[in-house]
Amino acid sequence: MLCQTPVAWAQDDHERRPPRRTRITLGPELVPAYPGAKRARLSPLIDVSRAKGDDPFTFEAADESAGFAIWQRDGFAIGPALAVQGRRLASDTDGLLPRIGRTIELGGSLQYAVGPAFRLRGEIRQGLGGHRGLVANLGADYVARRGDDWLVSIGPRVTVSNARYDKAYFGITAVEATRAGLSPYRSAGGVQAVGATAGLVRSLGGRWGVYAYARYDRLVGDAAASPVVRRWGSRDQPSGGIGLSYTFGRR
Repeated sequence: MLCQTPVAWAQDDHERRPPRRTRITLGPELVPAYPGAKRARLSPLIDVSRAKGDDPFTFEAADESAGFAIWQRDGFAIGPALAVQGRRLASDTDGLLPRIGRTIELGGSLQYAVGPAFRLRGEIRQGLGGHRGLVANLGADYVARRGDDWLVSIGPRVTVSNARYDKAYFGITAVEATRAGLSPYRSAGGVQAVGATAGLVRSLGGRWGVYAYARYDRLVGDAAASPVVRRWGSRDQPSGGIGLSYTFGRR
């Protein structure tokens, strides 16, 4: 009977484990400066995906929050969600309404793969600092792909927020109304916006690829009726980005 050396064990273990690949995407994106804003802000588009063996990279919508799955089973996946909401400057409302600082939003996500071409996803996040409100994003995606050669996705989006969130961006207190020459306004929360997102991932050959997305949201309900939006902002909330990807590792 032959005994394997530790080196041989390590080699056998390496052969049993499929190699891993990591795809990193970097580029610019334009997003609304804050909810209801007319101006856009430029921010970095960053995406990191991992795959093992011959498995294609798992689909992730470009507009979903940063996070990872901590539990997966039968098509379900649960994990944390982290997002950053831009600040509203005093100058955005001509100095008549208070500024709102940049907000870290922390929460969780739940998604379900109905099949290989259809996914449902929901996120809920609590603002830490800034608006201090609660916001949720609901969406569905239809995905068409050919392995890692190309991928196209499209699907609807709904944004829901609570009264505290809406108060920060869309509300006007009596004191603020007097100073701005507007009527006081209070939103009870609820559906804030509806829209859609489309994405594209395309291999350029070898390890390089291109990554792009476009999203459009339309404010509805109390958010759309807010005097803040009507005077200084916009109901239309477009965003989009494009990046170049590079894949490390081997199949």
